Amino acid sequence: MKLDAISIITSDMPAAITFYSALGLELADGGPDAPHTEFTSGSLRILLDTEAVMLGIDPEWTWPTGGHTMSLAFDCSTAEAVDSTFTQLTGRGDGESESVAGIVHKPWDAFWGQRYAVVSDPDGNTVDLFATLNS
Repeated sequence: MKLDAISIITSDMPAAITFYSALGLELADGGPDAPHTEFTSGSLRILLDTEAVMLGIDPEWTWPTGGHTMSLAFDCSTAEAVDSTFTQLTGRGDGESESVAGIVHKPWDAFWGQRYAVVSDPDGNTVDLFATLNS
């Protein structure tokens, strides 16, 4: 047995595709008008499903409340890449970029030895951006 996929429910498929594409995931199937879309990242798949898909599986399904229910973490390799990815996603810096992510926490040097930032996808799920700081 192996972990094959992570499924994320979205209320806005086009915005979610824009967000996860900006993180470098490769669109493998589906698209803005599809109820189910798949991205690949190495051997792991990231699945996006609409509310309609969830209701088709479980007619009593409702959105969770009380905060985010999952978080993804992307290793950006360098502290500079954390900052530039954050800038790209949040539309900060060049005055021309449109934001595809919400700001949860601006980049900082965390006490555990990593450059860290946290953004949110269009549905409010948090996504961590990190890199080990060089000593």
